[in-house]
Amino acid sequence: MVTITTKEFGFTKEGKKVTAYELVGEGGAMLRLLDFGATIQSMFVPDRNGKLVDVVMGYDDLASYEIGSCYYGAVVGRYANRIKDARFVLDGVTYQLEKNSENGFHHLHGVYAKRVFEGSIIGESVVFHYLSPDGEEGYPGNLDLTVKYTLTKDNALEIEYEAKTDATTVVNLTNHCYFNLNGQDGSTIFDHKVYLNAIAYTEYTPTFAPTGNIIPVDGTPLDFRTEHTIGEHFNDDYEQLRICTGYDHNMVLAGKEGEFKMIGTARSEKTGIMLEAYTTEPAIQFYTSNYGHLDQAKCGKNGIRYPKQGAFCFEAQHYPDSINRDNFPSAILRPGKPYTQRTVYRFKVC
Repeated sequence: MVTITTKEFGFTKEGKKVTAYELVGEGGAMLRLLDFGATIQSMFVPDRNGKLVDVVMGYDDLASYEIGSCYYGAVVGRYANRIKDARFVLDGVTYQLEKNSENGFHHLHGVYAKRVFEGSIIGESVVFHYLSPDGEEGYPGNLDLTVKYTLTKDNALEIEYEAKTDATTVVNLTNHCYFNLNGQDGSTIFDHKVYLNAIAYTEYTPTFAPTGNIIPVDGTPLDFRTEHTIGEHFNDDYEQLRICTGYDHNMVLAGKEGEFKMIGTARSEKTGIMLEAYTTEPAIQFYTSNYGHLDQAKCGKNGIRYPKQGAFCFEAQHYPDSINRDNFPSAILRPGKPYTQRTVYRFKVC
């Protein structure tokens, strides 16, 4: 049995009310969601001593979510990750998007993180709905999007997405949740031990655009098929690490597209908390918050200014710039066949 309560979280600059949804599960976990960005604001899970630890980075107030530049816990889209030169051709038509990436060259993530979704409680889940209008940010088609969050009795957070369009478009959705299994203590995640079910990564140019090359992880610092700490190879002399100032790579998962498969695991020796992650997506963005210290918001939760490499992300998604790469899995969505995704983050004590 999951208990769900709601309370006012604040009002946007435009005067829209934002609601927080708090879910308390049988396994002792507590999840707090916001209809602003369909955001995961907090995830409290028991540590090895039974103490609840908030393992999700974010803010304590709405104003910080409005000005923050890290997408903490939000659903991002219409296209998560980057589209090269903010331009793509679809069915013979060229579409120009906003160049909003950190370096001003590409399109990155989109605006959903700053939109107020329509929230509702359905059974033991919270469902958020957003209608992305035709032409928003330059994308074609009205996209009807729902995101469903469920907290299970074994302390797993299940996220299910469905999107429908009335015109051919591109879609790549994810939740940009940042984790630190040590909790809200201002620590880095270099001590976290990580395993990734990833066999390759997509190579970057110096401006973070994919080259189109899919590189096997064998013999590289991006090989996490044997568990080791994030810090072990973080400073290796490897061009892709230098370009991204750390890990910020699209990792190609073993298994078939659409098949529910393991992303990997992460665990903290300090708290004993382990995260197991699964998805139907073909890849994840493994990101180590290399720019978290530059966040435009003043601070994170409890007045903490999160440090560089203060969290990690397992962002389940399609490859970046897929629409411009014939050798990448397609992110094209056409009328009559919905986009679906299921991603699960399960927390245990190890």
